[in-house]
Amino acid sequence: MARPPLFRRAKVTRIVKETSDTRTFVLEPHDGPFSYQAGQFCTFKFTVEGTPFFRSYSMSSCPETDTEFMTTVKRVPGGTVSNWMHDNLSEGDEVELTVPTGRFCLRAADVPMLGFSGGSGITPILSLAKSTLATTGRDVRLLCADRDRTSAIFESALDDLVDRYPGRLTVLRHRDDEHGYVNAARVLEFVGPHGIGDAYICGPEPFMELIENALPGPGRIFSERFGAATPPPATPPPAAPATAVETTPTPVEIPAGTVASPAAPAQPAPTEEGTVTIFLNRKKKSVPRRAGETLLESARRAGLTPPFSCESGNCATCMAKLTEGKATMRVNDALTDDDLDEGYILTCQAIPDTPSVTVRYE
Repeated sequence: MARPPLFRRAKVTRIVKETSDTRTFVLEPHDGPFSYQAGQFCTFKFTVEGTPFFRSYSMSSCPETDTEFMTTVKRVPGGTVSNWMHDNLSEGDEVELTVPTGRFCLRAADVPMLGFSGGSGITPILSLAKSTLATTGRDVRLLCADRDRTSAIFESALDDLVDRYPGRLTVLRHRDDEHGYVNAARVLEFVGPHGIGDAYICGPEPFMELIENALPGPGRIFSERFGAATPPPATPPPAAPATAVETTPTPVEIPAGTVASPAAPAQPAPTEEGTVTIFLNRKKKSVPRRAGETLLESARRAGLTPPFSCESGNCATCMAKLTEGKATMRVNDALTDDDLDEGYILTCQAIPDTPSVTVRYE
């Protein structure tokens, strides 16, 4: 059976002004409601001044509690897509997006859920909190850090949840202009005797690192990062213990086809025995296999322009089907087990294991 197209169309049925620089877009997919989990995201495709851009935005809605499908977007200074969405999208417009994906989802447990959000990082945290309260008996504790009172997102929504779940939901609003930046002491005070709880963290990188380092344990830590993942080391690090932080990088605003330039020209990897064959847009190209080169890099070297966005293993924009040979993905925070069983891979993360491999972009 042919796989449905990667990008679907959805109508913007409603736009909610959350703060002066944050909007919630209520979406109605053309081919019926999406099936998704709290904490997941969609990758959107926009064409701005003739250039295609791909951006991933988390869902602020929760499938167990909301009848509408919603994503919330905050303006990013200098951000091409976030500013374009705020300035140009209107109710009735259509957007292109993937089905929801991602692994920043609620894990089964009987311990409290601890949510830590910085700024717009509250978007997936709110979704996870609503799911936890609606489907489990677990307590939920949220520390929401914002620049000031006017920039606090979902303040009334969280107040309503506190009223609906008295005794189970605790929300601490931290205002940087009133309390200074969040520090380790503030985190420890907030956690108190609930260190066994599972922590879910989303926000700017410095905020997330502080939370991760300050948490006393022994609870598990799950993080969703804003920004592309750092390049993998030449030698893989030793396996981390079960209590280590689990992170799922979220793509930054990068124009499609843009690649960061290295500080110094890199020497091509040595050619290995074998061939990489790529099918894309009715074109077939083959190039000699290079050591350590991803299938996406091989496709570019072949002169093709394959789709990609984050190059972090997170957004699934570069997904293709492996029809010959085997490959190992360095990171996979997007494809499901069913996708893998069908032979799909993230070409930005897949490195051939066999002399010859063939991939087909759909």
